[in-house]
Amino acid sequence: MSHKKIFKNTLALYLRQIIIILITLYSMRVILIELGVEDYGIYSVVTGFVTLLAFLPGSMASATQRFFAFAMGKQDPERLQQTFSVNLVMYIAIALLAYTLLQTVGLWYVGEHLKMPDERASAALALYHYASLSFVFSIFTAPFIAILIAHEDMHLYAMISVVDAVLKLAAAISLAYVSYDLLVYYGIALLAVSVVIACAYVAICLKRYAECQLRKLYWSSRLLKEIWSFTAWTLLGQISTVFRNQAVTVLVNQMFNPATVAARAIALSVAGQVAVFSNNLNTGLYPPIIKSYAANQRDEMAGLVFNGSKLTFFLMWMFALPIMLEMETILRIWLETPPPEAVLFTRLAIVESLIMALSMPLATAARAPGRMALYETVLGSIQIAIFFMSWWVLSLGYAAESVFYVAILANLLMFKIRLLLVHRLTRLSVKGFYQKVVMPVLAVLVISAGISYALFYFATESLLKSALTVIFSMTFSVLAMYFLGLDKFWRKKVLGVLVNKVSKIRWA
Repeated sequence: MSHKKIFKNTLALYLRQIIIILITLYSMRVILIELGVEDYGIYSVVTGFVTLLAFLPGSMASATQRFFAFAMGKQDPERLQQTFSVNLVMYIAIALLAYTLLQTVGLWYVGEHLKMPDERASAALALYHYASLSFVFSIFTAPFIAILIAHEDMHLYAMISVVDAVLKLAAAISLAYVSYDLLVYYGIALLAVSVVIACAYVAICLKRYAECQLRKLYWSSRLLKEIWSFTAWTLLGQISTVFRNQAVTVLVNQMFNPATVAARAIALSVAGQVAVFSNNLNTGLYPPIIKSYAANQRDEMAGLVFNGSKLTFFLMWMFALPIMLEMETILRIWLETPPPEAVLFTRLAIVESLIMALSMPLATAARAPGRMALYETVLGSIQIAIFFMSWWVLSLGYAAESVFYVAILANLLMFKIRLLLVHRLTRLSVKGFYQKVVMPVLAVLVISAGISYALFYFATESLLKSALTVIFSMTFSVLAMYFLGLDKFWRKKVLGVLVNKVSKIRWA
């Protein structure tokens, strides 16, 4: 497995995410200003309710990527063609099912039970219809994204993602020039963006990959049964993920005011954008981990999981630390008047995401054997329990941030259990993971956070202090990662790459 290709793919995804984060953060600022806090809260809860069905394409995407990568690892073109045909039919069926559910049960719930001002009810329903159609297009696009990632053509994925973000930014900016109801207009604009992006993915895959041709259906009932068995168990994991995010948002909507809902939406969005830096590396690692397992290269797979787990955490931590320290200043500059709870909510959401970042390559390794029953049953049950624990805690009168504390504790428990389950499925060494991943990560976290917080605490409040906090905290993080987080082999490898780059610049 080429580490150079993984590095190039990660770099492409990394650059993609830097651009997307800048665009997305500015877009959120524009949307919040133009819609106002109340309409932004309505937008968040309505679109969040639509994505309650995100477990459908999410489960299929996991299965699709796993079976595509497995077929490539086995070097079996016939199985690859069958995998694409079977998945395309399944995605079309899922898109029809999702739209039916959204326009029946979902429409009833939004119209009758979501908490919103009466005068905005019709606009919220119109937004719901357009968001539902956008969601259907995202389902249909998912198998084409999966095959592109399985081929490890991350530069194409990165390019289309940036175009998607730019078009959404254009839609947000246009809010200032529209006299039509802004909630309804923004729903129409996002639907148009979804259609354009779906067409781009389909056109590229049809042109580049032989298995994506639509002239003949390469059907396999045996493969359908195999994929569906894998997907059925993965569904539980995706449903449980919905309960830990969107269903809790709906719960907060029922018990608190729209400003609190907006604060939670902002927190999840910021944490999600920071987490995507580590998600990008895991996206690049997904195909090689599955392929190495399919080729029976277990030592190669273990190395990818160990190093991938450290690096996914490090890539997120480098940005998470300065953001958490200067969260109040960042939100004030970004949003001008953020909701009161946004600072605390966002810090807690980032902590939750950091724990998840360490587990991402483990989750990929768990999918490699294709035996998901025990894994998804155990972890899915814990995630579903997050919703009920949150409901219980809030019903006792605790503040809205208590739902984040519940999720953080659950994440710690799931990390431990996930590691034990992966050991059972793939024989990955638990002791090796703690020695090579957990201990270096804790050393980096304690040293970099301790020094950075000391500087932050004693420095005089000012914009200069904020800038220096960001610079020094990122510097301390990088130094701690290099000296404490990397072993001798990787330190030598990183140093060699840096020396090589400097030499090229010097003699250019």
